[in-house]
Amino acid sequence: MYKLAVDAMGGDFGPEVTVPACVDFLASDPNASILLVGDFEKIQRVLNLCQTSEKNEFIKKMCDPQVGRLTVKHAGSEIKMDQAPANALKHGRDSSLWICLDEVRNGDSDGAVSAGNTGALMALSRYIIKTISGISRPAIASSLPNISGTGTTVLDLGANISCDAEQLLQFAIMGSAFSTAVEKISNPSVGLLNVGTEASKGGGVLRQAGELLVNSPINFIGNVEGNDIFVGKVDVVVCDGLTGNVALKSSEGLAQLIRHHLKAEFNKSLYGKIASLVSLPIFKRISTILDHRTYNGAALVGLDKVVFKSHGSADKFAFKYAIKRAAHAVENDLSGKIRKAIIGEQSCRDKNLSLVS
Repeated sequence: MYKLAVDAMGGDFGPEVTVPACVDFLASDPNASILLVGDFEKIQRVLNLCQTSEKNEFIKKMCDPQVGRLTVKHAGSEIKMDQAPANALKHGRDSSLWICLDEVRNGDSDGAVSAGNTGALMALSRYIIKTISGISRPAIASSLPNISGTGTTVLDLGANISCDAEQLLQFAIMGSAFSTAVEKISNPSVGLLNVGTEASKGGGVLRQAGELLVNSPINFIGNVEGNDIFVGKVDVVVCDGLTGNVALKSSEGLAQLIRHHLKAEFNKSLYGKIASLVSLPIFKRISTILDHRTYNGAALVGLDKVVFKSHGSADKFAFKYAIKRAAHAVENDLSGKIRKAIIGEQSCRDKNLSLVS
């Protein structure tokens, strides 16, 4: 049994999305328990709305103190989506996000999930939970769809706009551990996102990072290009936060564009409508593959505990996926695997230095 602390107030929709998603998740995983943190009255109001005839008994059972799989902790305030990280650090001690992270730091919960302000989440996580020894900066890691269907882990997705070579090396190590723990890929292959596959391509930072990666213990295959993310050439793609965030948002927009035009073409004529009925099962499968909601949930890798970020605009379906991914990370000891990988890389580097000397 494991426990996740969920920031019920985070995101564009707050409890209206987070609470029903938590209820659905608990119904799918008998080994999980959830602590909802936020305005008690608002959370309770949504819980009451969730108690339809088919879910009424289930919710009552989950909230039963003897069972204790769904509990609520009141928070006096919430971090706004546009609130500056410095302001959240100064004034956010009684917020739902702060209390969530404090629950994880104290060991009362095994991981935290929030759809709230990304900058505040990162700042508070670094302050409350701290980073793993040897990690200079945490990164945001998640998976994007690829042809093989396994998904490509990409990091950083926006936490660090510019990075040096050493940080890119750390991202690669953490991304490899994330792919193993969350995506269940043994010895994942790692590529460095660049403007070409040749080792001589890119600026000084990318070339330096390439040299460090070649001499690291991870399965580094060299430079990759943007299209390789979706082709599935490698399991993990490493880049700075600006590049990664552009790739993420572009892929989501492209998926919506494709679905929009497919629907428009099917509805243009009677022939198109007939063709849509025939091809409906295929269209549904493609829509599912391209649905960015099924890839929702990014890990703040490099922290001492498991913390996951959901899209702020996530609906119930998408937020449930963020919870599921956080659950996989907890069950497979994501932070422990990253800690072990960092120690292994440092040992490898010390060995290489001793051989050179």
